[in-house]
Amino acid sequence: MATGVEELLDMLFDMIDEAKSMPLTSDKCIIERDKALDLLDEIRGQFPMELSEAKKLIAARAEYIASAKREGELIRKQAEDQAKQILAEDELLAQAKQKGNELLRTAEERSRELRRAANEYCEDALRRTEEAVSEAYDEIKKSRARFRALAGGAAQAGRQPFDIPADQ
Repeated sequence: MATGVEELLDMLFDMIDEAKSMPLTSDKCIIERDKALDLLDEIRGQFPMELSEAKKLIAARAEYIASAKREGELIRKQAEDQAKQILAEDELLAQAKQKGNELLRTAEERSRELRRAANEYCEDALRRTEEAVSEAYDEIKKSRARFRALAGGAAQAGRQPFDIPADQ
């Protein structure tokens, strides 16, 4: 059926918008309760998926950071190994220290850069997910307000929201 919360909300809105009007009134309509409730259940079911996507993004961020740390450690280990090998040769002692320090600085800079990039990526993805969830939530609140308004109008007339007047 529908794939996202927004699409489901659009379907619910269309159902209400296209519903047959109650006789002798234009501000009340008749909708199929089961279909409306099914749509609301599907909307509820979509929220955990949206939250699941946010959790996946957080997990991806953590994996990205862990990968950057592993890469940094590998570079550091390679630098240390290379430095030990160079130290074995007396005439290259000074060069070995310099090279080791350069590799270590490079590894730390790369690690910081990867961590910064991962944080920016995850922050952006989480912001977009938060905005999507917020928009969907706002749309649900609007739909509920419209529904209450329709139901409230029926209550003022002394009827249940979807009852047909007895005089017909």
